Amino acid sequence: MLNRSIVRAMDAAYVFGVTFRLDPTDVDVDPDRFETTMELPANEPGADGWLFFRDRLWRGEIGDVSAFRRLATDRLGVEVVDASFRELRTDKAYLEALKRAINDDLGRFNADSTDETLHKYFGSSVHVRE
Repeated sequence: MLNRSIVRAMDAAYVFGVTFRLDPTDVDVDPDRFETTMELPANEPGADGWLFFRDRLWRGEIGDVSAFRRLATDRLGVEVVDASFRELRTDKAYLEALKRAINDDLGRFNADSTDETLHKYFGSSVHVRE
């Protein structure tokens, strides 16, 4: 029997609650607002876009809600009228890679430790899945 190593890709996503509104021109809808969950894949630590958390979050909240609503509206194709950050949903491999990338450039985050950085941006909203 052949012995094979299984290489598992890292997995992480930013999870948001969003409320969107439908405003069709030819029909009436009731209700016209809906709540849903939106997941944005987290880029691999160190790769382009990996600093999404630094640029968009602060203490477990969206830093600039109106800018995020525009981003979500573009991604979803419907008018997003409200949004809130729920969690970084991640596996252990991604979280460890994220911690290493933060630690490699700690000065970028104006923090004394990796844990301080994570708390600064995510609050307590990191959910590690097995």
